[in-house]
Amino acid sequence: MSDSKETIENPLEKVQSHDWNRERLEQLKQLMPDLFTSEGKLNINELKKVVDPESVSETERYEFRWFGKSKAKREAFTPTNATLVYDEDRSVNPENSENLIIEGENLQVLKLLSKSYREQVKCIYIDPPYNKDKDFVYRDTWKQDVKSYWEDSEMTENGVNVDTNSETDGRFHSNWLNMMYSRLLIARQLLKEDGVLFISLDDSEIHHLRKLCDDIFGEENFIECITWNKRVPKNDKGIGNIHEYILLYVKNSGVKHEFTMKKGGIEEINRLLFKLKKQKKPIAEAEKEIKRLYKRRDFDRGITLYNSLNADYRLWGKINMSWPNADTFGPNYTVKHPKTGKPVKVPDRGWRWKRDTFNEAANFVDGEYQDITELHDGSFLCGRIWFSNDENTQPSSITYFDEVQRFLLRSILSTKSDGGIEIEKLFEGKSFFSYPKPSRLIKLLFDSIPINKGDIFLDFFAGSGTTGQAIQELNEEDGLIRNYILVQFPEAAEEKSEAFKAGYKKLSDITIERNKRVIEKIIAEKKKDEPDLFSERKDEKEQLKGLGFKVFKLVKSNFPRVEYAPDPEKSEEENIALLKKYITEKEAQLVSAFNREELIAEILIKNGFKLNYTLDKQEQFRENEIFLASDREKETLICLDVSLAEETVGYFKTHTDQKLIVLERALDTTKKWNLKHYMGDKFNAF
Repeated sequence: MSDSKETIENPLEKVQSHDWNRERLEQLKQLMPDLFTSEGKLNINELKKVVDPESVSETERYEFRWFGKSKAKREAFTPTNATLVYDEDRSVNPENSENLIIEGENLQVLKLLSKSYREQVKCIYIDPPYNKDKDFVYRDTWKQDVKSYWEDSEMTENGVNVDTNSETDGRFHSNWLNMMYSRLLIARQLLKEDGVLFISLDDSEIHHLRKLCDDIFGEENFIECITWNKRVPKNDKGIGNIHEYILLYVKNSGVKHEFTMKKGGIEEINRLLFKLKKQKKPIAEAEKEIKRLYKRRDFDRGITLYNSLNADYRLWGKINMSWPNADTFGPNYTVKHPKTGKPVKVPDRGWRWKRDTFNEAANFVDGEYQDITELHDGSFLCGRIWFSNDENTQPSSITYFDEVQRFLLRSILSTKSDGGIEIEKLFEGKSFFSYPKPSRLIKLLFDSIPINKGDIFLDFFAGSGTTGQAIQELNEEDGLIRNYILVQFPEAAEEKSEAFKAGYKKLSDITIERNKRVIEKIIAEKKKDEPDLFSERKDEKEQLKGLGFKVFKLVKSNFPRVEYAPDPEKSEEENIALLKKYITEKEAQLVSAFNREELIAEILIKNGFKLNYTLDKQEQFRENEIFLASDREKETLICLDVSLAEETVGYFKTHTDQKLIVLERALDTTKKWNLKHYMGDKFNAF
């Protein structure tokens, strides 16, 4: 007989979010099993020997600490028993989009997303509370001696009243740091290896936030502290303060990152090019219109040198090919004109390029130009080299405008602070938020990142929903597909506020309504530009692609087992036995009371499915209702019937290639043994 102790299955674990503490300990145990006792406990003394703490005295070691840091870290990695439910009534065009708006306490939401979206998020942008006097901080521990989050959010439609953080509190800075620490610890787990983090803040906590992010992400992953010049001076210290900050970190600096931004005026020029091409304006006239725009807008030389068009209305400019150094000489060789065949004028100090480079650019092979295009003014293009109409003018290399529209993102960004005006335009002159970020600033940040189709952008302090608007508009402008996840706390609107008077009892209601109105505005503009866009000749679903979102709400688990409180006087084995008895008695109510869709959602989320999953009923099962759940990356069969038929069990004895999830109470001992025996880890009784 084996002396090893049998593992006791805890039913509570299945309805909790992913346990990061356990995973990290398991990874450590696999790497260094000698650090663990025979009972499987981590030996702290042995771990200290490995890291050699004697190399740095405990009293001399630099460390960023504050009151509650350890507790905040434990809270971050403690599983949640909550779940998410789909809110169909407040969703907009849900079948056309992967976008999500989640109403709920963001730490619990992040925990729920941590398994499904681990290393799936391309970019996180947050604009957290700045920790001014009376700013609120999230209450992370909802004990029974205070009004619970669930009572606040479910028993009233008016939202949750939040705690304020007053400077008279002796732990003013610690409270804010604890709130940020636990959330950023989980947020890091969600980022891809090439993921990016932007955090907006003013000078209230920027010095602390920098240290905090160094602690979580590593100093080597700090990129820049961007200064945002918001142009509107604030005078509360006797000086006109016109800037705030945006911290920029990456998940892994070992992955190549390059942040770029468009040159000023690019969008206006591109709109004109689109218009000229659509009108089929003669090239000569089109070039004149471009030059008129340049003169009217007073663009700098970096823009105005691009003033010629090819036959496809692609804008290009001439670049001097003379040797640039006044103290030395460049290569000297003969270049013949593509029409006259005579040698062209050679620059006084030689050519900028070597002969081979020139030949490749001009597509010059075996003494002949392979591709000669005569332009409307009698000049010529040979590949990437421009020639005048004869040999008396020095040729130039050419660069296309669309190849040089971007340069490195600047550490100082200047935009109007007109976020409030944006909201007023959407809400008939009403602005419900103080100092919301302008969407143009957020678009500038998001546009600086190279992306792949379907990349996810996360904002878990969504506020008025600026991030959602920025993504929707940016997608329309450049034709790329970005998806967003917004998380907003259902904070109660003050009764005297404009929001409350307008009928918005929770700030999360505004987050949702704003993005609904943004989508309606974009669709209206599309119809104005193309009246037949949604006619029978067009595919409406395809035209609306990306213009929508699904709404989810954070709620209590559907499983009564999460409310079970273990007896501290009893052993682990005794408490698990009592828990199983509790489940047998209490979860019978699931038979008549549960909402099938909500229960499926909870089970799939806890099993790592994304919120874009689909359900397809499997008609081959006659005795039970079974669905195929799929989120395009994983799939499973799922059955919530209270009893699993023998015929169904028999099917899975021979069909073991798919995963199956069923309710624990749907099985007797024999059925459970058979399914476990034939399907192994692909079978899961929940």
